[in-house]
Amino acid sequence: MTQPESDRAAVVFDERLTDYDFGPSHPMAPVRVKLTMRLAEELGVLDHLDIVGASSCTEDQLAEVHTPQYIEKVLKLSKHPTHADPSIGLGTEDNPLFAGMHEASSLIAGASAEAARLVWTGERRRAINVSGGLHHAMPGRASGFCIYNDVAVGIRWLLDHGATKIVYIDVDAHHGDGVQAMFYHDPRVLTISLHESPQTLFPGTGYSTEIGAKGAEGSAVNVPLPPGTSDAGWLRAFHAVVPAIVREFDPEIIVSQHGCDSHMDDPLTNLMLSVDGQRASYLAVRDLADEVTGGKWIATGGGGYAVIDVVPRAWAHLLSIVSGRELDPQVATPEHWRAEVERLRGQPAPARMTDGRRAAFRAWEEGYDPASWLDRSINATRTEVFPLLGLDPLY
Repeated sequence: MTQPESDRAAVVFDERLTDYDFGPSHPMAPVRVKLTMRLAEELGVLDHLDIVGASSCTEDQLAEVHTPQYIEKVLKLSKHPTHADPSIGLGTEDNPLFAGMHEASSLIAGASAEAARLVWTGERRRAINVSGGLHHAMPGRASGFCIYNDVAVGIRWLLDHGATKIVYIDVDAHHGDGVQAMFYHDPRVLTISLHESPQTLFPGTGYSTEIGAKGAEGSAVNVPLPPGTSDAGWLRAFHAVVPAIVREFDPEIIVSQHGCDSHMDDPLTNLMLSVDGQRASYLAVRDLADEVTGGKWIATGGGGYAVIDVVPRAWAHLLSIVSGRELDPQVATPEHWRAEVERLRGQPAPARMTDGRRAAFRAWEEGYDPASWLDRSINATRTEVFPLLGLDPLY
């Protein structure tokens, strides 16, 4: 018996999404997305996901979150990528110019808007844009490898089509500053970001005191984590803050960003998660969506710069969880995929879908340790935000 489309999940993807390419020496190599999709295909994950093609955002859609002046400059530089404009963050070391960057960026934004449409209209149960999650782009400026903010485009699509309560959960090692900034004055959108402390990592924002603008207090939640935080600490922080807030806010839909640069092998950050801990975070977001929103969940990718050892495995797990058929962490990576990695990158690929870690943690209810930087950070967030949502920070 054929499963109805509305009971299935979708991945919005086509090969053009990997045209977002800052060049061979840039950390955000598009091969990470290609290898993710090939690994997911060989593991049978894509058998349980409908692949839906992406369409570019219109300039009008982009202008709902970006200034018309910025879009015009991106269009111009996209056609003539020879004159840097650092005033809008383009032509910098983080965001080099490349021909067709408007088209590549607007396609990623369109893919997130399509994922939003698929879930909000009930055409699909869940949806994911693994090439998305470009959460640093600001209304009038590129930032942190991000030209257009596809996550914000997707959230704005939901608001324009009737959503009144949206939760955005960002688990990237970097603060989700662009998404927060775009909805900082909007009480309909609750942004939650768990990230490495702004004292030690770009973009230098995301303190627990950032709680939303006047009239939207409590609509921004930030949990800055000490460098060196591993699976147990990260999961302790997540479960001490996120579930209670999401339940109290009672959203209609969850949008999430799953940058996997929190991994211990990532070259750009200082967190120490394993693939197993990251997988546990994906399951936690899935479980919240199932509990609170009736399963309405839109997921995106994000950062991740260990492009062989981490990103494909982490996001293949994410794809499988979105599909409803999660992978066994003990499964071996396919031999053909490992051979392709060696051919493309000249280095051996991981042999299994696990790092061999156990994603266990001590619950917040078991006690607060004021001598712990992690616990002080968790407590600061709870103290700042919980009362604004009618929650007791002590329990």
